[in-house]
Amino acid sequence: MVPADGSAAAEIQAKLPGSRVLEAFNTTFAATLVSRQVGGVPTTVLVAGDDAEAKNALIEAITAGGVSALDAGALSRARELEAVGFLQLTLAMAEKIGWNGGFAVIR
Repeated sequence: MVPADGSAAAEIQAKLPGSRVLEAFNTTFAATLVSRQVGGVPTTVLVAGDDAEAKNALIEAITAGGVSALDAGALSRARELEAVGFLQLTLAMAEKIGWNGGFAVIR
């Protein structure tokens, strides 16, 4: 069980203290990764984590695949990313948004 003020990613990090845990991809549906768009706006993968080297490597891999990536901050931000991901799934299951929908980051 994940505490209300925590995240699954933080729980994994606590159980594997020598590992480099990142939170990413949970706010993007597969269709938006394939199309590289959400509502005509480029798809952005949000990435959170405490290890700058690991985070930068993942962001480079994501952008090399033709998708935008944005550093969302420390692993403590995983709580918000997981909540947004759950909200997005809830809306899609209720057919309020499509599986090609989601949230876009416009910079």
